[in-house]
Amino acid sequence: MPGDRLQFWTLYLARFAEGFGFITLITLLPYYINELDPSGTTVFGITIGAGLIVGLYTTGFTFAQTFAVVPLAWAGDRFDKRLVLLGVLGLGVGVYALFPLVDSSASFIAVRALQGIAVTGAGLMSLSLVGQIATLETRANYIGKANAASFAASILGSLSAGSLYEAFGFGPIFAIIVCIMLVAWLGTYLSLEPDDTRVHGFPFADLAFNRRLLTISSFRFQYAFAVTLVRTWVPIFAGVSAAQGGLAYGALAVSLTVVAEKFTNMCCQPFTGRLSDAYGRALFVFAGGGAYGLVALAVPFSPAIGSALGVPAELVVSVPAVLAGATLPAWLPLESLPAQLSLFGEVSPAFLPLVALSGLLGVADSFREPASMALFADEGTDDGGVASSFGIRELVWRPGSVIAPLLGGWLMYELSMASVFYVGGAFALTGVATFLLILVRSHGRNALFEW
Repeated sequence: MPGDRLQFWTLYLARFAEGFGFITLITLLPYYINELDPSGTTVFGITIGAGLIVGLYTTGFTFAQTFAVVPLAWAGDRFDKRLVLLGVLGLGVGVYALFPLVDSSASFIAVRALQGIAVTGAGLMSLSLVGQIATLETRANYIGKANAASFAASILGSLSAGSLYEAFGFGPIFAIIVCIMLVAWLGTYLSLEPDDTRVHGFPFADLAFNRRLLTISSFRFQYAFAVTLVRTWVPIFAGVSAAQGGLAYGALAVSLTVVAEKFTNMCCQPFTGRLSDAYGRALFVFAGGGAYGLVALAVPFSPAIGSALGVPAELVVSVPAVLAGATLPAWLPLESLPAQLSLFGEVSPAFLPLVALSGLLGVADSFREPASMALFADEGTDDGGVASSFGIRELVWRPGSVIAPLLGGWLMYELSMASVFYVGGAFALTGVATFLLILVRSHGRNALFEW
């Protein structure tokens, strides 16, 4: 058991590194849009609008992920998952070192594609090993803890990205990511035991027709559109200019909208994972997915909610009140300090409701994610291909993650910012409805409570 505990912590570190790099790019995305100033262009006689180019900033990442899933998952089942994990962590070191050199939309899309391969490989191998080492009765709990490590990195990444970008620009942010990836690589090399499981053949072929995986995939396919749209466009909504339908907040305020979801998700997942181990997984998938859709529909109403509640347009603190009872140095008299200090710069009344809604999105998804992952790990472990099972999970996600950013960019420029969240919420609700229908018809009325 002590050896397993060390391996779990090593895998949590790998998840931390993966999550730190991923969320940093999500947080900086609106600033890359402003910096690179995407505009329409013509390629081989085909006109590509600015909205599609913005979509490609994310789709370049997810498109590369799609092609990487099958070979990486197959290699993990056929060979040593530890060696594959070391390889993709090493790739991540090189990729994040390239981001400061980006100077155009084309180069940004290309490096994002390489990042997609590194993130996919690290996620597949770390989760596969967590699921393989854990027992059936503890699997969702350990997966929840691994995800919590990723969300902790997301919180630190978001906060450091916003503050470092405003102070120093892009360069120092990626230097930090490279160092974290190197530490994760070294920890994996020194602490993780070799994986001696070997699966011959092509496990994808058998798992593709697994009834339980087909059932959960009916939900996951649609839910991918919902999460990709909502998770990507919350920081865009907060950070882009008002002319583009956004709220034009500063980097720190944008970071906090991202952090709110990650923090609540991080805090809840180990607990909700333990509950799904005890009470079944399908109910948590259904409840979490449905709640996510409802909260997503409310995001565009954050300005109206803030106005109705009378939320101030600027959040300030009283400096004398904060320093009451404190002893200041002689060279810093209280009279020299401002009477009030703005926390996030000038924000609109929508800010606090948007942060609260983002936090609720994290709570909702914390019910769904460890239960869903554990279902895939259960089936993969039983059928002898846990990496391939997670690979199928990734492939089912890919159409939504590839198409949704393009759809979101088109909706944002051609219709409205609000329409992105309406469409995202609708996908989540239709996903849980389809899941419940197939679950009841194919597995019985009690399946929702028995899986």
